[in-house]
Amino acid sequence: MEPGSTLTHLDTSGAANMVDVTDKPATDRTARAEGQIVMRPETLALIREGDAKKGDVIGTARLAGIMAAKRTHELIPLCHPLLLSKVRVECEPDAALPGLRIAAEVRVQGPTGVEMEALTAVSVACLTVYDMVKAVDRGMRIEGIRLIAKDGGRSGAYRAPQE
Repeated sequence: MEPGSTLTHLDTSGAANMVDVTDKPATDRTARAEGQIVMRPETLALIREGDAKKGDVIGTARLAGIMAAKRTHELIPLCHPLLLSKVRVECEPDAALPGLRIAAEVRVQGPTGVEMEALTAVSVACLTVYDMVKAVDRGMRIEGIRLIAKDGGRSGAYRAPQE
């Protein structure tokens, strides 16, 4: 833990609880997350050529990530439901992996941040890629899912260290 920080989802007795954001002001908040799915070169070629049996892998993964961000509060027990103002998911083929690099940006004007929504968007987009092409490559690996930046709120800005 960072110095001076506390676990906000625990009450005084140590039980999990939802943070009360009633008195927090609504501010502009943005979070960006990234991850990747590594696969065989032949699998990436199949995706790029649009020849996957289940259809457009990249388009479906993008849509799945957007939908997942909007439903994060249904998946993560202590997340607040938020009226998101923006969700963008990008899926970029990368022959050097080989695989797809997936990034998400989520914005809201609200009393709490959107880090979990950005991370959920990336996670579900990666899982969707896996689901769509697992018939030809069960050895794919989902890696490196992390928060890369966040802005807004009392804690201010955060930038992940460059790897």
